[in-house]
Parts: sequence; C-alpha cells; structure tokens
Amino acid sequence: LFYSISVENKMKSLWCFMLLNVVFSSALPVEPIPSTEGENRQLAQEYLAKYYEPQGTSKHFKMSNDIPIADKIRQMQGFFGLQVTGKLDSKTLEMMKKARCGVPDVAFYSTFPGDLKWKKNDLTYRIVNYTPDMSPSEVDSAIQKALKVWSDVSPLVFTKVDSDDADIQISFGVREHGDSYPFDGPDGQLAHAFPPSPGIGGDTHFDDDETFTAGTVGYNLFLVAAHEFGHALGLSHSSDPGALMNPVYSNIDPRNFHLPQDDINGIQSLYGAPIGPVKPTGPTTPEPCDPNFFLDAVTTFRGEMMFFKSRFFWRKHPQMQETELHLISSFWADLPTKIDAAYESYEKDMVFLFRGKNYWALNGYTLVQGYPKSIYEMGLPKTVEKIDAAVYNKDTRKTLFFVGSKYWSYDEAQKTMDQGYPRKINLDFPGISITPDAVVEYNGNFYFPQVARMVARIYRETDREMHTLISL
Repeated sequence: LFYSISVENKMKSLWCFMLLNVVFSSALPVEPIPSTEGENRQLAQEYLAKYYEPQGTSKHFKMSNDIPIADKIRQMQGFFGLQVTGKLDSKTLEMMKKARCGVPDVAFYSTFPGDLKWKKNDLTYRIVNYTPDMSPSEVDSAIQKALKVWSDVSPLVFTKVDSDDADIQISFGVREHGDSYPFDGPDGQLAHAFPPSPGIGGDTHFDDDETFTAGTVGYNLFLVAAHEFGHALGLSHSSDPGALMNPVYSNIDPRNFHLPQDDINGIQSLYGAPIGPVKPTGPTTPEPCDPNFFLDAVTTFRGEMMFFKSRFFWRKHPQMQETELHLISSFWADLPTKIDAAYESYEKDMVFLFRGKNYWALNGYTLVQGYPKSIYEMGLPKTVEKIDAAVYNKDTRKTLFFVGSKYWSYDEAQKTMDQGYPRKINLDFPGISITPDAVVEYNGNFYFPQVARMVARIYRETDREMHTLISL
C-alpha cells in the first residue's frame, strides 16, 4: 500500500511521505473529456489563447506565438499544480471554468520596458464611474480597503483625486470597453489591470456584467480589487493557491482577510517594507515536508485522498504523481476555513466534515442542503466540543469518533451511538498514546500517522492488533 522510504527521505515528515507517495492498489483513471464535447474544447482554446498565448502586439500583454496547444496545456497544468499531461482532462477543464482575473498567467512583466514598479511611493487614484450593484459609498470603501491592503505592508501611500491624470484610473465596463481587451460577460474574467507605465499603466477595469457586492454573495469587490491593484503596482500572478495574487477568485470572508506572506514578499521586493520597527507578516501556505507539519483531517473521497490543513486541502489521485493544493473556499465558500475531522461514508456516497460542534456533508463536490448540523444530533455528549479525528469502517458500517483520549462508535444505519462507549483509545489501539491528528481506513486497515513520534501504525480489524507500518 505504501512505497518504501529511502534513506534520504527519512528526515522528511511523515505527512510529507503520505501526501506525496501514498498509493492504493485499486486506482481510478483520470477522466478524459469526451471528443464530442466541442463546446468544452472551444472553451479551452479560448482560455489558453487568452492566458497562455495572448493575441495582439500590445506591449502590455505581448508574447511569442505559435506555441503548440499541448505545450500550453502543460504550462497551464504546471502553473496550477495539476497533473502535467498536455491533455484536456476533467480537472484541467474544471480549473479553466473557474472565475478569475483577466491578466495572463505567464511572466509577461518581463516584456515590459523599464522597471516594473512606480518610481514614486505617493500614488493617486480616481474612480471614473460606479457599478449599479453597490452604492457609491460601498464602492469607495471597498476600493480604499483594497489599496490599504498594499499600503499596510509597504511605503506606498494612496490618495483619492478627481483628476484625469491620476496614476490609477478605476472604471467599470462591459465587453469591449476601450482598451482592446474585451470582457466576456458574466463569470469567467472578472477584471484586469495594467502594470506601472505612462498612460494606461496602473488602470484597473472591472467587468460590470458581474455582480459585485460587499459580502460573500456574488463577487466581493474588495477581494477582486485588492488582487487587481497588485497588478497595477507591478506584481504578476502567483502559482501559490493561498496567495491573493493567484489568478483564481476565492470567495473567502473579507472580514477575516489577511494578506498572505507570499504577496507581502512580492510587494516588498518592489517597494521595500513600511517605515516602522514592526515588520508585517501574513499567513503562509503550509509545506507538508516541514518536520513540524501536521494535518487537521484526512479522508478518502471517491477513490482519491483529501488532506486538510488550515484553509487548504490537498487532493491526491492514485494515478497522479502530483498532489493538488487548493483553498477550501475555492471549492466550498460556505464551509469553515478549517476542518477538524472528516470521513467518507461509502453507502451514502458522502463525505462528512467537522468543525467545532457542527458538521457538513458533501455529495461529490456539492454541499448537501440542510447542513450544518450539530454533532449532538449523533448522540455525542455536550462535553464534547470538537472531534479530533473520524474514520468510517465500511465492513462494520460504523464510524469511530476520536476525542481526546477516548473514542465513540456510531452506527450509521441506526443513527445512534453504540452502547459501551466511550472507550479508551490506548486500550483498544495499542501504541496510540496521543490523540490522533487524523485516521483513514483502507481495505479494513486503520492508518494512524503520528507526527510527534514519526511513526505510522495500522490497526488491522482482521486480527485486532496494531502493527507498525513506518518508523522514521
């Protein structure tokens, strides 16, 4: 079930090993796109032409032409951390359909003449017109907050003016709006901005066919604007899925937004740090090969593995070498940004995700209506405030919930807790002396990775004994 570990890998964390190397004996093929789906192929061609081989000779978005389409697909797959095949598979198409920024993903800024930054720190901006989706005061507030994201971590200062010679001209338009880079209607491309330069440089345009809001319904103007202003200041796209400058829109709660460290590093490489004794820092994207890394939850998912950490999750397909990293909010805007525990129910074809006293259900990638529900509806006592780990046994159709030093057994068919629980974990699972971070079941075996001791153990239901799988 697992690859052997070479000597040079033994210093890596156990989770790094699991994330990058675990494979199951039964594997599902990567789903290709049927050849009859001409509409999808047309979408892919337009996407690649727009973001990986832009047309035209503008100095802003110029790139060499005549790149084979398979090479462009590989480039796109590599940028987003997908399996690099050069083929239009379902996951590649899925990524192409996500709402995103209209600026290309390749390193276009290397083609711009001169420095890719403003030669001054005091910049002016003008809001040329307003979207009817929001009140002018809401738009003003969203724009001001979006600029403040960057001024808080750099020496930049932004001043609103009502002048044609403002450094950054901000406007809303639809389709062809005067810059030779037309918008595409609802969804798809949300906005675009031009890098620092005379004339159109710094100008930021929003597609008014979108529904912009101050909340989480529609597209949050603050989040879209903060990203676009990164371009207006000289930043290109980041392949870090947690970065603000990642091209794909992520519907996070703007009230909890903190500029990620990747973006802070980028803007400070251009303009330096702000004046003051305290240097701002931001959240980072987790690195599974960090020896101190541990996961929040892990579960199977229709033949794949899903690993959760903070606001991120990894997808590992058994036939893919790469492990995909995504923001939870990029798939499920209504889920919490951190998951405590997760398990898959094969009979129900659902994945259940737990956070605090509540849990949610997924059917495929769709949130099931009627959730979240309380964990107490399952029969857990009110003394339980969160579930540390969960695992479903498809042979017994029972789900085990691990909480502290104890665990409960839940009968999925009867929807009740079994009698005689909770029981001590260390009595029934010898060798597991600490609260599990996560547990996953496969072929009747329970996998208990323990980062603190750098071991992974299997509990085999057939002989009810614990076996050491890996010891690093």
